[in-house]
Amino acid sequence: MAARRRLIHGNFEEMLEGESPAPRERETANTFKRRSTNIDLQKSLKLLDDAVAPAYPAPALSRTPRAGLLRHSSYTPKKVSSSASKFDISDVFTPSRGSLVVNMSEASQHSTLQPEMEMTEDLTTTNIHLLMEEDPGIAASTGLFTDFDQCLHRNSAPHQVLDLLSDYESCVTEQVSMLRKLVKRARREQQKFQKTYNTLDLLDKERSTWQLVRSLFKDRLETEATIEAGQMDEEDMLTDIDQKMVKLSEQEIVDKLFEKDSSLRQSQLVVDWLENCAREDLEQVQDNVKFFTDQPVVWENTMHQLQSRKKGIAAMNERPLVDQLDPDAPVRQNRYLDDLDKEDEQRLLQHLFMCVRAGQIDKAQELCKSCGQAWRAATLEGWRLFQDNNREHLHATITPVSGNPNRDVWKSGKYDQFETAIYAALSGNLKSLLPVCHSWYDCLWAYFRTLVDVRVEQEVRIRSITFRRPVDLPPEYWDRLMEPSQVFDELAASTDERIQAECQQWYHVIQKFIVLGDIPSLVEVMYSWVRSPEGRANIPQHLLRFLAHLVLFLRRIGQEGKEELCTVILEAYVERLIQSGQKRLVAHYVSTLPPPLQIQWYAHFLEGVKVQEEREMCLQLAEDAGLDIATITKTVVENIRNRDAAIVSMDMSLTVNVAISEEDRQKIEAIDWLVFDPSQRAEALKQANAVMRSFIVVKKHSAAREVYDKLPSDTINVIYQTWHAKTGSTILPISDDNALREYMCMKAYLDAVESFNDWFSLYHHGKPAKPSSDVGGSFTERVAQEHRLKQYELEMERWQINLVRQTQTTKDRMFNVLLFTDGGWMVDRHEDPEDEESRPKQMALLRRLHIPALCLNLHHVLHASGLYAESVQLADTIASEYHQLYKEFNKDDLQQLLRQIRESSLNLLNEGKDPLGYDLV
Repeated sequence: MAARRRLIHGNFEEMLEGESPAPRERETANTFKRRSTNIDLQKSLKLLDDAVAPAYPAPALSRTPRAGLLRHSSYTPKKVSSSASKFDISDVFTPSRGSLVVNMSEASQHSTLQPEMEMTEDLTTTNIHLLMEEDPGIAASTGLFTDFDQCLHRNSAPHQVLDLLSDYESCVTEQVSMLRKLVKRARREQQKFQKTYNTLDLLDKERSTWQLVRSLFKDRLETEATIEAGQMDEEDMLTDIDQKMVKLSEQEIVDKLFEKDSSLRQSQLVVDWLENCAREDLEQVQDNVKFFTDQPVVWENTMHQLQSRKKGIAAMNERPLVDQLDPDAPVRQNRYLDDLDKEDEQRLLQHLFMCVRAGQIDKAQELCKSCGQAWRAATLEGWRLFQDNNREHLHATITPVSGNPNRDVWKSGKYDQFETAIYAALSGNLKSLLPVCHSWYDCLWAYFRTLVDVRVEQEVRIRSITFRRPVDLPPEYWDRLMEPSQVFDELAASTDERIQAECQQWYHVIQKFIVLGDIPSLVEVMYSWVRSPEGRANIPQHLLRFLAHLVLFLRRIGQEGKEELCTVILEAYVERLIQSGQKRLVAHYVSTLPPPLQIQWYAHFLEGVKVQEEREMCLQLAEDAGLDIATITKTVVENIRNRDAAIVSMDMSLTVNVAISEEDRQKIEAIDWLVFDPSQRAEALKQANAVMRSFIVVKKHSAAREVYDKLPSDTINVIYQTWHAKTGSTILPISDDNALREYMCMKAYLDAVESFNDWFSLYHHGKPAKPSSDVGGSFTERVAQEHRLKQYELEMERWQINLVRQTQTTKDRMFNVLLFTDGGWMVDRHEDPEDEESRPKQMALLRRLHIPALCLNLHHVLHASGLYAESVQLADTIASEYHQLYKEFNKDDLQQLLRQIRESSLNLLNEGKDPLGYDLV
């Protein structure tokens, strides 16, 4: 290295003696407009800082980080294949962390996916349509719910668990690409589009989190499988590897270290993931930040100043400039470069740091070479582990030596502040690295990179066989041999308020526990976010979707933690699916709940499904998901009929609105849930009876008739056939037999009520009106009057015939109720010990409410029809001990009936008969 620097130094001295390259103008440079004033220079530097410094951490693309000497490709996340996606332009359409609006014209010039991008560019109509939505971000990303459901179905086998994570990542990547195209046509300051940007940011973080989960759990699952397959624990495996670590090179020592130490290996995976996340920034900025590569040497402006001074030309800047141009001159002489060269240097160093932050050291070296600083590219090689294969194969072909045998010397070097950060990242110097880390992601990367470097250095010093004593590193270097949990503790205790705030962000908390492998704590914190209804309502729907699918993933690999907490999270997601109208998805996710909750949630969901076709679809989906459809549909009907149930009271003096309300309509239509499947016909009959009882008790007879009509006409036959097919017997169980009897009681009562209504309408409103007797004296008027009288007599005769027929029908149907066989109307033949406690009470109440009213109405029909003898005989029927109808009368009802019977007796006396209707002798 020293010889290389002397050679470079000599070349620079020769250049000073000759003609210098023409310096760039002070007013304008190749890329940025420059002004001579110091204020403008500072402003330019500030703009540059804003351009390259990440404003907030955004996850990177799903590509495998480059495997360096400290990286193992087998431990690194693989690139997610999304070639099947028509929106996959992720390598082109990726925003920087500071701005989510991408200049597509510039990005497309550097894209290797130009044909695919052209295919996705034709989305103008879709984007315009989405921009018109109230929340464009939500409208554009609703497809993720269906996509994730399909991923679960597509990767249901146990061995497909990692493929499942890859599919999740691909789905989110597609939506992120779509949203980025969408926000090109929106302004972030508008409140409407602020939600869209928030959704984009949320999905971007979700994508990076799935990358982290896939990377770490792939390693953890493989480690578990290796230990189980070898039938040895991890401690035995470490001991076995330790015995083999003799006379190895640094690279081989570290390879073995990564192989045996899963904690270190996973820490390196975290570093790879964080560098992968930062790669988007690098790809976005590298097309905007230009470097002056058209000059044969670097620092050409400083060289021109020095040559001008030798020629006696007054310098424009009187600050002490370096008088030598070797790479170490500014530090060694403690002097300055020209302002333009210094600005170029600052820009280059910041971009080099971004390359290092993104794990792109090769790209940083190429940039150094293109800018004429090959020596700096060489210094970036100093961190690599030493590997010399020629020691073990002395007689074989000589192979190149790789790495730096003097890494300890290289680590102890001193540089300028920002340049120090570059080498600090490669040498594990956390103290010098943190000042340039301004986000949670950057700080986490700094800590974990240092953690890995210190652990590697410790192992190399213990295991490596060297011919010299290693250079002592500063004590604070070894103080950074931390555990991952200590890293997060230090981040939480940061004095930077921004870092503290980012530590509390949803996805950062999730990523913390994933890195630590603390699944119980992860589940507990996710549960705390959704445990209350307010929390469920405030949490973003895409975050809730992520939480639910993360729980399902953990359940699949047997690491879900507390089952009851996971259930609450899944319940929250099911509730959100129901609220958002994702009808096709509910059944699948309900099936992930315990059986009692499956019934509760799917019944709650079905209550809101009104369209017949959708009901059939939801039942089919429930069957496909393995849900208990019979219990669910029963619960649906019970929930609906018990909703806002009126308190049944004996006080019937209150005015009752017999009109069918919307709530009544829902109860009526609820019966449809039980008639789809013939095997549920008995349950449909029981539920229909219950609904009819609730309607009849408040005299909503038309509503009760609609419920009755909901049951198919073959209901009784189907019940008998189903029971016979199931048991081979034609004797129904007590509950079904009682339900059938009640059903017939309902039919008899509804028929009687309808018949009475028809009679009442015919008697009171159907009687023909007699023509007026006032007629003129003309012949024409008298003829017309005679015609009207004849017509009236015909209509009167027809009415009387219809009235007699209707009276007989009404009388028969009312007696069918009053004299109902085998114990009476609304009386069970058999006592069912498993019957609902409320049912017998309701049936008894119906008898007390409607039998007296039915008797009064029957007397009114008989009395109005002139059947006075039958009206009086009605008292015998009520007083009969066989039917015991009198027990249903209270004192007032009985007195009212007796007064009406008295009127009938008086009419019989007026007709010359005795009070009971017999002819007098």
